[in-house]
Amino acid sequence: MPANIVVGTQWGDEGKGKIIDILASRADVVVRSQGGNNAGHTVVNNGEVYKLHLIPSGILYPNTLCLIGAGVVLDPKDFIGELDSLEARGISTANLKVDPRAHIVMPWHITLDGLSEEFRGGSDIGTTKRGIGPTYMDKYERCGIRMYDLVHPEVLAEKIKSTGNLKNKIITEVYGGEAFDLDAVTEEYIAYGKRLAKYMDDVSVLTFEASKAGKNIMFEGAQATLLDIDFGTYPYVTSSHPLSAGVCVGTGVGPKVISNIIGVAKAYTTRVGKGPFPTELDDEIGDTIREKGGEFGTTTGRPRRTGWFDAVIVRHSVRVNGLDSLAINKLDTLSGLDTLKICTAYKMPDGSVIENFPPTLEDLAGCEPVYEEFEGFNEDISKCTSFDNLPEKCQSYIKRLEELVGCPVKMVGIGPDRSQILER
Repeated sequence: MPANIVVGTQWGDEGKGKIIDILASRADVVVRSQGGNNAGHTVVNNGEVYKLHLIPSGILYPNTLCLIGAGVVLDPKDFIGELDSLEARGISTANLKVDPRAHIVMPWHITLDGLSEEFRGGSDIGTTKRGIGPTYMDKYERCGIRMYDLVHPEVLAEKIKSTGNLKNKIITEVYGGEAFDLDAVTEEYIAYGKRLAKYMDDVSVLTFEASKAGKNIMFEGAQATLLDIDFGTYPYVTSSHPLSAGVCVGTGVGPKVISNIIGVAKAYTTRVGKGPFPTELDDEIGDTIREKGGEFGTTTGRPRRTGWFDAVIVRHSVRVNGLDSLAINKLDTLSGLDTLKICTAYKMPDGSVIENFPPTLEDLAGCEPVYEEFEGFNEDISKCTSFDNLPEKCQSYIKRLEELVGCPVKMVGIGPDRSQILER
């Protein structure tokens, strides 16, 4: 049976949630491998809208095993809120498991995230201030607190005391903030542990056993390729590996388990936060795409920056992820525009033209997009039932995207509902 990975190929917000939901409906196991509650998937299922941040999209299907791997950083307060919200809507969380190795977002991580952003001033990264980066920092400094610790109060209390004293010193003496009451933090997190103990299990083992049993597995990604800590637009990136390879590390399975890697992109490009954006449309067209496409963050509500489809970016994603196919979302958003553009290459300040994504932010900042233009379309495509039913101009646009990025487009999104996906 297949083991699918779904990854974002741009700066996130590509509509992965809808593609993930479609594949999750066919999967026996759905696994989340990295990131935290700084990401969000919006899923529309049977007319109901669900905004998921930590819990895998397979939770909407009662017979699907949902796993959160060791590579995820988990805010227990937010996680419990998400559990309660789902259960209040009649969604069972009985089939949800979290790896005991997953690191925990502590209150000082959230505080330090905000204080460090404030300290940077105009050079801030534009984080969601959810404490994700500082949690990963502690993970790699080997002073982090993990899910395992939550259900072992004596271990937890000792770790909160040793790590918390250091964090309080940094918060008060470096940033001038207020220290945490570590006894109160310990009491709060012991209570979280009691609530979450039943969800803990070895996700590496569960995933491996599912693979051996021939189960259909889907690995869902958070964030996207250009937010990868190594291959994204550093430093305006996340603190983990949203690439397909990050799935193996964050879940604890070998690469031979994976059989299919699907990339998700919009028919245009969006970005949240700071950093260079070669195809950005800071004009009326950009505003139209933002409003029509509902381009506001699932987690933060922040308006997204919008621009034309950038084939240089997606070519980069095809290569570093080893994509087998693409899903292109929100083609319907482009209806009504007289002219469509695709960026095929970048022009450098010295006049040279490059077709591969530059490795540094400094090089990217100096790039100008080289465009191909296409005649736009005005038809309402939201009710089309197959790719062949799309207007010829839409088909030509998608076929040219395939050629430019070097990867077949197997799915095309023409509306927000999961039924509005055309599979080729």
